[in-house]
Amino acid sequence: MLTLLNLLKDGRFHSGQALGVALGISRSAVWKQLQHLESELGLSIHKVRGRGYQLAAPLVLLDPSKMAEMLSEWPVAVFDTIDSTNAEALRAIGRGQSAPFLVVAERQTSGRGRRGRKWVSPFAENLYYSLVLRIDGGMRQLEGLSLVVGLAVMRALRKSGVDGAGLKWPNDVLVGDKKIAGILLELVGDPADVCHVVLGIGINVNMQVAEEVDQKWTSIRLESGRACDRNVLVADLSEQLQTYIERHQAGGFSVLKAEWEENHLWHGRSVSLIAGVNQIDGVVLGIDNQGALRLAVGGAEKTFSGGELSLRLRDDS
Repeated sequence: MLTLLNLLKDGRFHSGQALGVALGISRSAVWKQLQHLESELGLSIHKVRGRGYQLAAPLVLLDPSKMAEMLSEWPVAVFDTIDSTNAEALRAIGRGQSAPFLVVAERQTSGRGRRGRKWVSPFAENLYYSLVLRIDGGMRQLEGLSLVVGLAVMRALRKSGVDGAGLKWPNDVLVGDKKIAGILLELVGDPADVCHVVLGIGINVNMQVAEEVDQKWTSIRLESGRACDRNVLVADLSEQLQTYIERHQAGGFSVLKAEWEENHLWHGRSVSLIAGVNQIDGVVLGIDNQGALRLAVGGAEKTFSGGELSLRLRDDS
């Protein structure tokens, strides 16, 4: 089926006969594979009598050889379809694969975000990316790490033409009030000794329609007005991650604190911090040297951190 997709990815018309010859199958078998492409991958295929078959839009697929050339530092595994790149990264850790390494996919069937939320993952439109790092006996290396990843994602997005990309504590990248990227970190092992951390990143790249998404969103294509080559984005993101992770390991989160605060879109805004069934209303003052959120609450400053916290703008903000 994916061999057929590679023939169609140029977005031009191809006759059923020519496709059958190229694949060594009958025209009826070509028709069945086309139906599978539409039903399983959600692709739209135009069928015109006398002209043949054409994808509704050209596709630039993830290219393992191209990525290997650009990512000499990190081995990369590319999947057509997978449950989630983070889940595969965790399985690879369990198999004993040496870090660092990278997992990317064309589609996720069970993509997830923070707090168990579903991450919509259409085929060949967005970036589903997980980087695995080994952390040796240094809790300090984990302090503010999700915020460090956010900075790297933001810089890669701006390089891709999304000038308005900014940060939302603790794990989102927004353009205005629309989400364009999310980050999910997962830890395996003993943080006080040896552990592995999976940096899971989802970026809306070429997606233009997504009825399943239950919040405001945007994509690189919608913001820049042009399609983005995800192979290039993988390279740009990896370069930014390498730079920011090295700075973080050398000096701790405090050396990046000011840069993060400068790009926090909700600085000074009235917010509600949701922790389970509890809600705390306050005004964002910034973050501390460990990446915890600083809020003005009832005339006093308080700090908050933790993986199960959610920040929302208040209606009066």
